Amino acid sequence: MLRRNWANVVYPIISFVVLVIVWSLSIKLFQVPNYILPEPSAVLRQLHKGYVQGDYWPHVVFTLKNTAIGYFFGCSIAIVFGALLAESRNFDRFVYPFIIALQSMPKVALAPLIIVWFGFGMLSKVVMVALICFFPLFINTSVGIKQTPTQLIDMMRVFKASRLEIFFRVKLKSAMGHIFAGLQIGVVLSLIGAVVAEFVASTRGLGYLVSTSQANFDVATMFAALVGLIAIGITGTQLVRFFHSRVVFWETSGSSETIVSE
Repeated sequence: MLRRNWANVVYPIISFVVLVIVWSLSIKLFQVPNYILPEPSAVLRQLHKGYVQGDYWPHVVFTLKNTAIGYFFGCSIAIVFGALLAESRNFDRFVYPFIIALQSMPKVALAPLIIVWFGFGMLSKVVMVALICFFPLFINTSVGIKQTPTQLIDMMRVFKASRLEIFFRVKLKSAMGHIFAGLQIGVVLSLIGAVVAEFVASTRGLGYLVSTSQANFDVATMFAALVGLIAIGITGTQLVRFFHSRVVFWETSGSSETIVSE
C-alpha cells in the first residue's frame, strides 16, 4: 500500500519534470517568442509574484467566492427541481420543456443578458455559475430517484410508510450516488461559469486576470492565473469526492454513473 501511494506521487512528478525540460528546450530550439510561449522561469516568477507575494490573492478570493455561492444555489435548486420532476407528473409536463429550452441555449450567449439584468457586480457572476452547473445535477437527481429499486418502495409501503418517508428514507438515499456524480460535474462547470462571467464584465477575478493578460500579450501571467483556476478545480473536486466517500459509504466515488456531461 505504501509503495503504491509513493508511486502515485513520484510518477506525476517525473512526468512534470520531463514536460518542463521539453518545454524549455523547445523554446530555445525553435526560438519561440515569449508572447506566444514564455520560458518556465518567467511563469515561475509570476507564480511567486502572484501567490507568494500576494498580488493575485484578491482575484483568487473573488473568483472562489462567486464560484462557491453560485455552486451552492445552483446545486440546491437543481436537487429540488430534480426531485419534483421525479415525483410529480404535472411538474414534468408543465416545467420540464422550459428547463430543456434553457439548457439548450449556450451560456456564453446568455452572459451579456445576465450582465444587463443583474449588473456588473457579484450577483451576475453568481447567477451565471448557478445556471451553468444546474442542469447536470438536475438530471442526475431525477434519474437517480426514478431508478430506486421498486422492491425497497414496496417494502416501505408494507410497513405503512408515508410518501414523504419513502422519499427521504429510500428514494433520496438511493439517488445519492447519482447526485454526487452531478455535484462533481458541477464543480468544473461552476468554475467555467465564473470565468466566463469575468471575461464579459469584471474588474477582479482570475478570469479578468486572464483577459487583461491576453490584451497585453502577457502569457506568463495567463499561465499563472490558469494555475490558480486548476488549483480551485482540483480542490473542489477532491472535496466532493471526500464527502461522497463519507455520505455514500456503500459506494466508491469512481463507481458512480455519470448521467450528464456538458
